[in-house]
Amino acid sequence: MMHSDKQSPRQDLFNKEAVEKLKELAEKSRNCMFSTNVSSYPHTSRPMALQEVDDQGRLWFISSTESHKNAEIQTDPRVCLYFQNNSSYEFLVVSGKATIHTDKALIEKYWTNFANAWFDGKDDPTVSIISVVPDDSDYWDTKNGKIISFIKMSFMALTGTKSEDGGIEGSLEV
Repeated sequence: MMHSDKQSPRQDLFNKEAVEKLKELAEKSRNCMFSTNVSSYPHTSRPMALQEVDDQGRLWFISSTESHKNAEIQTDPRVCLYFQNNSSYEFLVVSGKATIHTDKALIEKYWTNFANAWFDGKDDPTVSIISVVPDDSDYWDTKNGKIISFIKMSFMALTGTKSEDGGIEGSLEV
């Protein structure tokens, strides 16, 4: 179904506002589908837990140096991250360049006990940290929350009327 501008107002954000929106949506979701090999079809995707979005808009993840993901990043650093927060009807897609870090200070900073499920502690030699610097990001958000947006969309579907659906979308340029 195509949406007109009337249904989904556009609000592109830049610099600090873009970083704040990126941080809000990504950290609220916490998990994403992390895609590599994005220039080929099909590309490879796997779920990843976000550690943080920093003040510059970089996204940080824990990964294994022995993973296919790390090998694919070394071949082509372009990645796409797909975040979805069902409870609020919020969506975010980030295209960017990934870098693999094995610096002990970064591992210390981003280590969580949850990572022990995949590693033998933070001193495991296969632990790495991946940072993603966004090149292009788009978001879809609700201004009124999930319930109000659902009511508005249901009313429009039942009556056949067209009006603003309670959503907002735009690009984020960090």
